[in-house]
Amino acid sequence: MSTAPDIRMSRGRLVSILGGSAGNLVEWYDWYAYSVLTIYFAPSFFPKGDQTAQLLSAAAIFAVGFLMRPIGAYWMGVYGDTHGRKAGLALSVALMCAGSLVIAVAPTYAQAGVLAPALLVIARMLQGLSVGGEYGASATYLSEMATRRDRGFWASFQYFTLIGGQLVASGVTLLLVGVLSETAMEAWGWRIAFVIGAVLALAVYWLRSGLAETAAFEKLGARARSSALALWRAHPREFLIVIAISGGGSCAFYAYTTYLQKFLVNTSGFERQTATEISTATLIVFMLLQPLFGALSDRVGRKPMLLLFGIGGMLVSVPIFSALAAARTWEAAFALALVPLVLLSAYTSISGLIKAEIFPPEIRTLGVALPYAIGNTIFGGTAEYAALWFKQAGMESGFYWYVTAIIAVATIGFIALPDTGKHSRILED
Repeated sequence: MSTAPDIRMSRGRLVSILGGSAGNLVEWYDWYAYSVLTIYFAPSFFPKGDQTAQLLSAAAIFAVGFLMRPIGAYWMGVYGDTHGRKAGLALSVALMCAGSLVIAVAPTYAQAGVLAPALLVIARMLQGLSVGGEYGASATYLSEMATRRDRGFWASFQYFTLIGGQLVASGVTLLLVGVLSETAMEAWGWRIAFVIGAVLALAVYWLRSGLAETAAFEKLGARARSSALALWRAHPREFLIVIAISGGGSCAFYAYTTYLQKFLVNTSGFERQTATEISTATLIVFMLLQPLFGALSDRVGRKPMLLLFGIGGMLVSVPIFSALAAARTWEAAFALALVPLVLLSAYTSISGLIKAEIFPPEIRTLGVALPYAIGNTIFGGTAEYAALWFKQAGMESGFYWYVTAIIAVATIGFIALPDTGKHSRILED
């Protein structure tokens, strides 16, 4: 029996999956563009003075966006369960378009005073709502739209495009820096990236508005109202499991990707440019691994994949971080950084799918989105802070054990899950 995914499906279904995936890439491009370009636009929105103070102010607004994600997950989850999956996808990207457009055209502090940073806060709140709702909306849509036989393969494009959005944001920034002077970048060049994001989001809104609705949603008759209380009352066990596995997966993701670049500079001693090259190269490989592991889950089951990450992540986190701290060559750091990312791929490739497969359709979008957002905010959003706290306290290795412990909690959740590939609550093919 062939293990390759069967890519033959109706044209409409394939277009729907590609449309949902493309929108996810644009969403994450817009989200990451903010953090990549902060160093260039911070002086425009905050009083002239200390650069560190300006960056801290911009970072505080970034945190506001992060805190909006659980709110967006709840609101958009209810919306998607009530009005349909494609309606949720369209609303999500519309909010992102609005947020990026506001940043692109916002006046500077010199032009509008405190109105400038206030508009930045509003824009970031819109983006936070959007990203908070996008995960549940896209995970549910891709999972329900994919064929049963290759559901893991097609659902893996959620993380493929998530990582792709991060890489595109970095690529656009590098291109702008390469063709514009530093003065031009600080004055107006950074706005180009947000204009690109807004235009792409508008195009995806048009695309998503024309997508087909999933059969799972269309088959619902009289629906119970989706709400956090209804979710907790009916599915408390699943709610807690999703928080646990999302916390472990998110903590590992931010530790192995976002924080890794800083770790290579602050601990390993690499130059910033070299650390960026290593981080980018590992992200590209990580992205390409998603469909491979997704397809593998369709053949061997979901649970073996999850346990591969859970057990493997616990075993390698301490030795890999310890070895990376002593790494002195590009090749050694690249090879070491890939080890945990390969293991993490066993989870990220099907992370949205396994959550969608344990909830019934009438509350599926909220069931995926809300507990994920809670786990991600608590353990993913704080991973870098925890790492820097341990380092400042003079016990950096404590962070390696912290990551191991959070993955261990997720592993308990993996064990408690049924093998959703065999016992999925997505009944449609």
